[in-house]
Amino acid sequence: MTLDNIRYVYFLGIGGIGMSALARWFLVNGYEVAGYDKTSTPLTDTLQQEGMAIHFVEDVEQIPAHFRENPSETLVIYTPAVPKNHPEYIYLTEQGFTLQKRSQVLGLLAGRMTTVAVAGTHGKTTTSSMVAHILKDSGVNCAAFLGGITQNYGTNFLLNEPTDDLSKVICVVEADEFDRSFLTLFPQVAIVTSTDADHLDIYGNHDSVLTSFRAFVGQIKPGGALFMKKGLALADHTPATVYDYSLNEGAYHSRNLRIENACFVFDVVYPEGVIENVSLQVPGFHNVENAVAAAAAALQVGVEPEAIGWALGNYKGVKRRFEYILKSKNVIFIDDYAHHPAEVSAFLSSLKALYPERRVTAIFQPHLYSRTRDFADEFAESLSLADRVILLDIYPARELPIEGVSADLIFKSIQSESKIQCTKAELPDILRNDPPELVATIGAGDIDQMIPVLRNLFQTNQ
Repeated sequence: MTLDNIRYVYFLGIGGIGMSALARWFLVNGYEVAGYDKTSTPLTDTLQQEGMAIHFVEDVEQIPAHFRENPSETLVIYTPAVPKNHPEYIYLTEQGFTLQKRSQVLGLLAGRMTTVAVAGTHGKTTTSSMVAHILKDSGVNCAAFLGGITQNYGTNFLLNEPTDDLSKVICVVEADEFDRSFLTLFPQVAIVTSTDADHLDIYGNHDSVLTSFRAFVGQIKPGGALFMKKGLALADHTPATVYDYSLNEGAYHSRNLRIENACFVFDVVYPEGVIENVSLQVPGFHNVENAVAAAAAALQVGVEPEAIGWALGNYKGVKRRFEYILKSKNVIFIDDYAHHPAEVSAFLSSLKALYPERRVTAIFQPHLYSRTRDFADEFAESLSLADRVILLDIYPARELPIEGVSADLIFKSIQSESKIQCTKAELPDILRNDPPELVATIGAGDIDQMIPVLRNLFQTNQ
C-alpha cells in the first residue's frame, strides 16, 4: 500500500506506546488523526492536547463522521491487542476500510529512510533510545519510533527535519518481536540485544523465538551491519557484516568500568579505537552494555567518537527504566519496567552494586499468567537477590486466568530473608509500618499507578 490518497488516519488502540508514536508522526506530517482506546491515561491526555480526537467507549458513532464517510481516504491502524469482535473493528472491516497493523505501517515508513533497528527480548527500548539520542544530540537528521518515553525529550517519537530525500534520514526503530512485528522491517543496521525465551503465549517455545530472530537478521539489507550480543547464534543467518559486543569482550566492549558518585564510568572499546571516560547517568551493568551497542551503531552511521561520548554522558534514560522517583537521605525509590527474569536479575544486581550498604526492598508485579507459569522458578531466583520481596498479584494484560497459575508459584520459591504477598491496596500500609531505605517497584503492568501514592508516603515519612 501507499499513503498517496490518505488524508485521515484512525487508530484502534491509540494509547499504546508504539501506536502513539505513529499517531504523532501522522499528525505532524499533516494528516488528521483520531482514535479509540480502552482507558484514558496521561499519554492519551497528551495526544488529545496535541489535537487528536480520542474516545474511550466501543462506539462506531464516536469515529469522526468524515472518517466514516471517506473510506478510500482513511487508513485504519490497529494493535493486535484489539479483539476481532470489537464493534469498531467489525464495522471498519465490513465497510471496506484499509486496516493495517502498526508493524506494517511502521515498516512502510521506515522503508523510506535509512533504518537502524534495535531488537531483543530485553534492552531494546533503552538501546534504541540511546541510539536516537546520540544521533539527535550529534546533529544527525533522524526520526525515531521508540517503545518508551525518553527523559531527554519527553516523548517516544523524534521527528526528522524536512528533506527532499528521505533516504538520507536515519530512522531509529525499536523492533518488537511480539507478534513477529519486526519482520516488516528491512534495516541497513541492526542491533540484537538478546534472544531469550519470551512471549511464549505467542511463540509456543524458544525454538520458534529463535527462528523469528533469524528471519529478522536475514532481512538486513546486503552491505548492512549487525551488532549482536556476544554468544548469540545469528551470524549464519544474515547477509550483513556481523560484529559482536558485550560488557567485557567482543569487537565492541567496555573497560575500566567503575562506579563514581552513583554513575557507571567506563571506556568504550571499538575496533579502531577507544571512547574514554563515558559517564552514564542511567546506572546498571546492563545499561553499560546497551551503551556499547548504541555507540557501535552510531559509529557505523558516521557519528564522531567524541560526539558519542558526549551524548551518552547527557543521556537521561527512559521512563520506567531504572528511573529515580525519590532520592533522599532516608529513602531511595526507583522504578523499573523489568518483566522477565533476566531483566529482574540485571536490575537488582546493579542496584545492589550501586548501594551495597542499603537493604533492598523489591516490589514485583508479575505480568501475564503464561509468563508466570513458564518462568516461575526463574523469577523466584532473580527476586531472591533482594533482601525483602513484596509480591503482588499477576497483572493479566491481554490474557484470561489460567487454572492453577497465580503469584504463589513464584512466592513459594523466593529465598530472600523476608517475603510478603499482598494486593496493591494493602501495599501502602505494609511500607508505612516497615519503611524501606532502598525500594524498587518492578513490572510491566499497572504497578506504575502506585508510584504517586508511594512517593507521597515516603515524603511524608521523612
